[in-house]
Amino acid sequence: MQAKEVKIYTDSQLVASQVLGEYQTKNDNLSEYLVLVKEKITKFNSVEILHVPREHNKRADILSKLASTKRKGGNKSVIQEILPRPSIEKPSKVVDINVIGNKDCWMTPVYNFLEHGTLPDDQKQAAVVRRRACSYVILDGKLYRRGFSIPLLKCVDEDTADYILREVHEGINAQHLGGRSLARKALRAGYYWPTMQQDAKDHVKKCDKCQRHGDMHLAPPRELKSLSSPWPFAWWGMDILGPFTKGLYQNCYLIVAVDYFTKWVEAEPLSDITSLRILRFFKRSVLARFGIPQVVVTDNGTQFTDKEFQAFLAALGTKQHFTSVEHPQTNGQAEAANRVILRGLRRRLDQNKKKWVEELDNVLWAYRTTPHSTTGETPFRMVYGTEAVIPVEIGEPSRRTEQPLDEEQNDEALRQELDLVEEIRTRASLKEATLKQKIAARHDTKVIKREFEVGSLVLRRNADSQGGKLAPNWEGPYRVIDKTENGAYYLEDLRGKKLPRPWNAQKLKQYYS
Repeated sequence: MQAKEVKIYTDSQLVASQVLGEYQTKNDNLSEYLVLVKEKITKFNSVEILHVPREHNKRADILSKLASTKRKGGNKSVIQEILPRPSIEKPSKVVDINVIGNKDCWMTPVYNFLEHGTLPDDQKQAAVVRRRACSYVILDGKLYRRGFSIPLLKCVDEDTADYILREVHEGINAQHLGGRSLARKALRAGYYWPTMQQDAKDHVKKCDKCQRHGDMHLAPPRELKSLSSPWPFAWWGMDILGPFTKGLYQNCYLIVAVDYFTKWVEAEPLSDITSLRILRFFKRSVLARFGIPQVVVTDNGTQFTDKEFQAFLAALGTKQHFTSVEHPQTNGQAEAANRVILRGLRRRLDQNKKKWVEELDNVLWAYRTTPHSTTGETPFRMVYGTEAVIPVEIGEPSRRTEQPLDEEQNDEALRQELDLVEEIRTRASLKEATLKQKIAARHDTKVIKREFEVGSLVLRRNADSQGGKLAPNWEGPYRVIDKTENGAYYLEDLRGKKLPRPWNAQKLKQYYS
């Protein structure tokens, strides 16, 4: 028809939106059809695709029904073409080798020597061909290699080898084997070429389905980098726990803030977790009690990314650091406090889970008066310079509770403790730094470095998939557009849409295409 400008009407919004780039194509078959359509579109000067409702596309709908129900000799006015296979399906390739002598491939020198007695002009190459030829034989014009597992292995060229790998790896009788197993299966099927093991590994490495369903990484991608606060109440980590069973005043969430230096924890139950509630907690429990912090570390929850909360921190001169997506270890101090609080609540509540709000203060009191594993001091002493009186000292009087109280001596002793608290904090800080070095050294022995260059393609971990057990472990690919010093990467999809937060290398893997 020689048409150069085409206008296409379709009642499929999915098809129209995918071709126009408005929808992302995740289905493998649809992706292949999309590539084919875009290839066809380039052959026209202009193509316009319009979506119309089904009721406005009746003529095409009727024609499609006539074609699908056509009988032989009927509906001759309907132009109909029967496709023997889907457009995206590649035609089967016949595996056969006939004349090799005139074809430039790895078999040519050996074939020519065995068939015609000719050798390369170079003496070294001729010696290699003569030595290799002992392992080969020609039958019916085809080259075979004498094997150990099978008497004769059929030699194939590069194109045929590629077909064999595809068929064995992803054909109807395939199960997406690993590189080594793929090469062995091809060998046991009776085929041979010199680089079959390496070619099999490369083929598996580039297989889209193998990459998407590949195992999760267990080894850390880089050395451990610990966060430390320069002085008390300078760095705070904040996180939200829940939902819990609804307790007093319909509270079902818990907002937690922990100081990185003293390990002091503030927590408050909430009925909802709006940014306004988070901001009120921050003002009342952190600002009003401990002053303006230098840094606040949070996750990527909408409460913490809210513009009002960010503007408030910026007005104070407080920096807000976000953890990498799905990488809570970045805010490890808050995560550790969360575990302690949850463990304490579970062990106190037994069957009555609704009383977690009433028990929260007891859990916090126990936490604040228990020596921390990293500092060797209680958070209470790190903050106030002295130890708190705990209930056991009342039930069974200790030295300081059984003596009569002298207010003047008590005040003087407290002042002396405050003068010495700096030494306590320094000693605790050094102990924490030493422990972190040991943890880092143990962690770094397990590191398998993974770094991605800007512009490279990666897959990201698909932890929130709704596809159940059969869902892929990875999704993408995405393009790396920037990287941070802490091993996190900013990504964009293939349409150029930037993802809002960075992803840690632990949740990414290289994508080969």
